[in-house]
Amino acid sequence: MITAIRRNVVGVIAILLSVIVFLVPFGFILLTAVKDREQAARLDFSWPRQLAFVENFIAVVEARDYMLITAFVNSTILTVGSVSIMVVLAAMVGWVLQRRVTRWTGFINFLVLSGLIIPPAVVPTIWVLQRLGLFKTLHGLILIEVAFGLSFSVLLFRAFIATIPRELDEAAVLDGAGPVRLFFQVAFPLLRGVIVTVVVVQAVVVFNDFANPLYFLPGDENATVQLTLYNFQGQFNTQWNLLFGNILLITVPPLLMYIFFNRQIVAGMTSGAVKG
Repeated sequence: MITAIRRNVVGVIAILLSVIVFLVPFGFILLTAVKDREQAARLDFSWPRQLAFVENFIAVVEARDYMLITAFVNSTILTVGSVSIMVVLAAMVGWVLQRRVTRWTGFINFLVLSGLIIPPAVVPTIWVLQRLGLFKTLHGLILIEVAFGLSFSVLLFRAFIATIPRELDEAAVLDGAGPVRLFFQVAFPLLRGVIVTVVVVQAVVVFNDFANPLYFLPGDENATVQLTLYNFQGQFNTQWNLLFGNILLITVPPLLMYIFFNRQIVAGMTSGAVKG
């Protein structure tokens, strides 16, 4: 009985902390986004005197020749391209590392872990992109996002693949399936749970990325959604109502993804972790 009461108390405390950590800042952003410029400049948690919801969001969208719309298009292309390549490559690498253990497997695992530990070097990466003619290009940034997110995705896929019985491989080979057909027609459909996890997690990471577009994709025509925050910030003046309105707009897509795919994310991660 006492144990059950303690669990309930801990649960209530966890919920309250979650509300404070996540909902309170979101409420502050929402309130500031619908205030006029004068009241928003106070940066307090007060109720707006008059709702300027429509005016603020029209101003946000129209700022700098509809830069936000261009940024949403760029971020969508960047996210879809990066995540698509990342999923296929990570699934293939994870499959090979799990199914074909060789004397090089340990070294390759070390390289995969190094991708999570070693911080990216900006200047050498820019030099490589310039040599390849990919600097200031969207497809160059897609390759950067794939490179930076591949290690985490490989680890997730490898843990999940360990739960797939090897008997399925043997049965497919006996039916005449080659390596390519074995992977794409037999193994890949079984990875649906972890694929959803990788897609959602990496899509949010890429969509919310600020540093990589800033370094590797400069220029207003190449702006992504996170870089549009500069539209309302200056050295001596900041339009807080428009800035928070912009934050609200670019926060909604990742938030919706987490809301709708929360169960799939948890299932994909725990399945690989528990059974592996």
